[in-house]
Amino acid sequence: MLRMRDYYSILGVSKSASGEDIKKAFRSLAHKYHPDKKGGDEAKFKEVSEAYAVLSDEKKRAQYDQF
Repeated sequence: MLRMRDYYSILGVSKSASGEDIKKAFRSLAHKYHPDKKGGDEAKFKEVSEAYAVLSDEKKRAQYDQF
């Protein structure tokens, strides 16, 4: 069985975080891990981007929260 990643912990926000909190967390982590930056981490950047893509979309987030 495929284990779902915890997108909230990836972004370091709580399940009750607002869209604005999620956006702030994403921006800060994206800046930190961006592959074009010295010391960037492409795998971590992709993981953070994937988490943001789901949690920033209300429909996807509602679906994600059901599981």
